[in-house]
Amino acid sequence: MSSVAHAHPTPKTYWLVAAGLAVATAIEIAIPYIEFLDPVRAPLLIAFGTLKFVTVVAIFMHLRYDLKGYRYVFTVAVVVAILMFIVMLAVFQAF
Repeated sequence: MSSVAHAHPTPKTYWLVAAGLAVATAIEIAIPYIEFLDPVRAPLLIAFGTLKFVTVVAIFMHLRYDLKGYRYVFTVAVVVAILMFIVMLAVFQAF
């Protein structure tokens, strides 16, 4: 049985990602208080949330460094979950 070595992030990478997530969180907190961003508040918050989600999954869950098949399975599962959520909103006339 052969062992395949996978590249993993260094502690420095973890700290840089954590700092980036902290900055993104600070921006997310500030967005509701900036009045001229009112028309685009929801899309901005969704974009920042998505960016943070993808970053955490890719780096901290090591999905970026694992086999591509794992990424595919995870991506399909997330897309199916989002589609199910949208269908449920439509069924219960939530929008």
